[in-house]
Amino acid sequence: MAYEFKLPDLGEGLTEGEIARWLVTEGQEIAEDDPLVEIQTDKTTVEIPSPAAGVVARILAQEGDVVPVGNVIVVIGADDGAEAIVGAAEAQAASKPSDTVSRARPPADRVRVTPLVRRLAHELGVDLAGVSPSGPGGRVTETDVRAAAGGAGDTASLAPSGRREPLRGVRRLIAEHMTKAQSIPAVTWVEECDFGNVPLERLVPTVLKAAAASLQEFPELNARLEGDAIVYLDRYDLGIAIDTEQGLVVPVVRDCDSRSVDELDEDVRRLADSARAGTLKPEELRGSTFSVTSAGKLAGLLVTPLINHPEVAILGVHRIAERAVVREGEVVVRPVGNVSVTFDHRVLDGKRAAEFGLDVIERLERGEPG
Repeated sequence: MAYEFKLPDLGEGLTEGEIARWLVTEGQEIAEDDPLVEIQTDKTTVEIPSPAAGVVARILAQEGDVVPVGNVIVVIGADDGAEAIVGAAEAQAASKPSDTVSRARPPADRVRVTPLVRRLAHELGVDLAGVSPSGPGGRVTETDVRAAAGGAGDTASLAPSGRREPLRGVRRLIAEHMTKAQSIPAVTWVEECDFGNVPLERLVPTVLKAAAASLQEFPELNARLEGDAIVYLDRYDLGIAIDTEQGLVVPVVRDCDSRSVDELDEDVRRLADSARAGTLKPEELRGSTFSVTSAGKLAGLLVTPLINHPEVAILGVHRIAERAVVREGEVVVRPVGNVSVTFDHRVLDGKRAAEFGLDVIERLERGEPG
């Protein structure tokens, strides 16, 4: 009997997921709990095991497709209906001229096609069920659609030549998050900090500890805006921005207020390794209350970080280098870098954001982050 596997609810109110990678192919024999598919959500990539054993009869969603929770994405085991459809199509193709084969093709909603190409077909008035696919695995490509439309909408003569690549995976999610971030009326405050008393090999955990301590004094920054209410959070779970080959991810370091710098350092290193290996768990990317970003060796004198929605502020640590500064009337060389606070002006004003930033800097310059 056929088992229709539906995209499961992956938690946190998620309503859809992107098919990142199929780990099986049609016709493959699999056992229960064998790796089945990788799903990209707005949090992370999750590997889903097969809930049943049998032959992969039919894959209904292709890599790159964004699928609502509850939709059937694969059929495992006997699928007499699918076999009947395929058998009828093959028989018709064998008995009639080639110009009638298109009638035996599956309906447009079953054609293998990316959302971008499906949208193009709609714009050009092309029936996907009648398009001959040329892409891998029988996928209909943009070229196929334009050819079926007789060249309609072809702007190649007007546009520069180049490669067209749809937004997928982490890059698509980054685009969605950045769009949300741009809707926030953000302001950035900046000041210098002397990092002479900060062990730079443990810069991030030290800043996390200092930020968590300061957030307890300035709760407006450890909050989120929900409708017409400001929700003040009583936990200090701070996100850290980590650049990976797939894009930027923000895993969460828990309880930054109550743990030592050594403990935070161990957690930061573990999360960074997992992020770059692509093995972060969904729960490790959820529920941050405030974020910290530091680009390390690539950091410039100043950038203006975007707020990690739905948070209301983010702390940035920028390039630290030896600079000539005046101390007690003498010119000396010290490791100095800029610290920034980007904040949602709907929730707090510049004065409070500046006071928070100065409080963090004071803790760092004293060498007593907690």
